[in-house]
Amino acid sequence: MQFNKISTLGRLGAGAAALLAPAFAFAQDAAAPVATAAAAVPDKGDTAFMFLSTILVLFMAVPGLGLFYGGLVRSKNMLSVLMQCTVIAASVMIIWVVYGYSFAFGGSESPFFGGFAKMFLSGVTKDSTAATFSQGVVIPEYIFVMFQMTFAAITPALIIGAFAERIKFSASVLFCILWVTFVYFPIAHMVWDAKGYLFGLGALDFAGGTVVHINAGVAGLIGAIMVGKRTGFGKDMMAPHSMTLTYVGAAMLWVGWFGFNAGSNLEASGGAMLATVNTFVATAAAILSWCLVESFTRGKASMLGAASGMIAGLVAITPAAGIVGPMGAIVMGAIVSPLCYFFVSVVKNKFGYDDTADVFGVHGVGGIFGALATGIFASASLGGVGYAGEQTMSGQFLVQVQAVVVTLLWTGIGSAILYKVVDLIVGLRVPVEAEREGLDLASHGEAAYHS
Repeated sequence: MQFNKISTLGRLGAGAAALLAPAFAFAQDAAAPVATAAAAVPDKGDTAFMFLSTILVLFMAVPGLGLFYGGLVRSKNMLSVLMQCTVIAASVMIIWVVYGYSFAFGGSESPFFGGFAKMFLSGVTKDSTAATFSQGVVIPEYIFVMFQMTFAAITPALIIGAFAERIKFSASVLFCILWVTFVYFPIAHMVWDAKGYLFGLGALDFAGGTVVHINAGVAGLIGAIMVGKRTGFGKDMMAPHSMTLTYVGAAMLWVGWFGFNAGSNLEASGGAMLATVNTFVATAAAILSWCLVESFTRGKASMLGAASGMIAGLVAITPAAGIVGPMGAIVMGAIVSPLCYFFVSVVKNKFGYDDTADVFGVHGVGGIFGALATGIFASASLGGVGYAGEQTMSGQFLVQVQAVVVTLLWTGIGSAILYKVVDLIVGLRVPVEAEREGLDLASHGEAAYHS
């Protein structure tokens, strides 16, 4: 059974793998019978690599994302953000093993739905395996299940930053449960499963530009609009209460992102190292770029700007991590920060929506840019690994546009419907009195800080 994540390496198959690791390919050719005999046995090094990658992605969600968002809100709402990130991630983990894994990677022939065959992890044992991008190389299926589970857990948690400080705790959890079921799992299947619709088109998404960032960014924007602005928005002081915590959270996200991107290679090979170096340099370029833009526009570079640039660079390189070359990654990082800065400082103010943690401005915009730029910088002439078959740069770019449009429509329409459903069931927003008191006390009966 194949459990494919889309990447150029996967599409080029053994040829691309040989490009990245010629010595390994030569050894395979020279000892084909031995390789064939050992193909079904997972390599302990690959297994350990994927285990570490899985733990790093969990580290991104708990506590990385919680601290990043927590520092951006007012002190009276710190615990509410931590609770939402933690409980949403925990809920999705249970859902994933019950039916999420099956809905995304259940082996169905459908281009939109993985099926029911793997519900309750049916058929998954300590001896079952999942394929990687190299022919004859497998990993334990359990590690693939867990790695994908951490992606499913962090993605809906990203959304809550858009409407932090005014949504009901019950509403945020219920929405995210429904959202992963009807939005995330189908998109994951379409993009990363071999039978998926966007996979079949040839869309490139190495680690989640469409599945994670565009998906969550658009859902966050819809939520910010439908939940409404915070009471006093535009009048009261709503500055982040702790840039120190935001910095610590952002740094944790950067460290964890190496598992996110390199782990998406599914094996400890040259492809994983390409993803690693790209994650380093794209993020570094984006930090510097954001600081330069701030210096020109407001006279000073800020810690919030550096942290925002850090996340923007990570988001942009996610779909391209194992596909583009390091120079392409630097260019992507340098470009994404001005784009995101424009959206969070100009577009948001122009349209007046209240996206508390700039989820759309960073994840949505950065994800769209990254997905499109992947189609360009994948070109071998620009240092990338090249295109599959006879594909051209213009042809691949059009495929990337299709993938972005499908994701925008699926998550935009689906999220709007689900917000309305949740509003009818439990209501989306806390009372004004609770909002003024702070959600830490109003929703959880405790405070993050005591004087």
